[in-house]
Amino acid sequence: MNKTYLAPTKNYSTWYIIDAKNKNLGRLSSKIAKLLRGKNSISFTPYVNNKIYIILINSRSINVTGKKFVQKTYKRHSGYPGGLKVQKFNEILNQRPNRILEKSIKGMLPKGILGRQLFRQLKIYPDNIHPHESQQPKIITFI
Repeated sequence: MNKTYLAPTKNYSTWYIIDAKNKNLGRLSSKIAKLLRGKNSISFTPYVNNKIYIILINSRSINVTGKKFVQKTYKRHSGYPGGLKVQKFNEILNQRPNRILEKSIKGMLPKGILGRQLFRQLKIYPDNIHPHESQQPKIITFI
């Protein structure tokens, strides 16, 4: 079965603002990844960057279900022997609240050049203060 892809027509960027206050981590991340890809558009093409920018505010007050707030761990390795660093969810949330959402959303984007471009179009802020008022972002509310 052959698929027909449409040529990209729009050259302008669209800005959205999303409030992460009291939202579940995984559900919010998957919706943001779909928006960044442009899957909500009728002219979705898998290999095209749709120039959709997302401003995510209040990342400090993200929710997780169950005991993940205390038990979930994030691992990273320095590359040296014995260089494994393990941190709990609540430690990262106190130190760098943006890192949790960045890691979650980046894992849901395509790997490669397109995924890196899309990830650069995501702006995450721990509070509701952001410097993108001049772009006049549209407010999106998820239920």
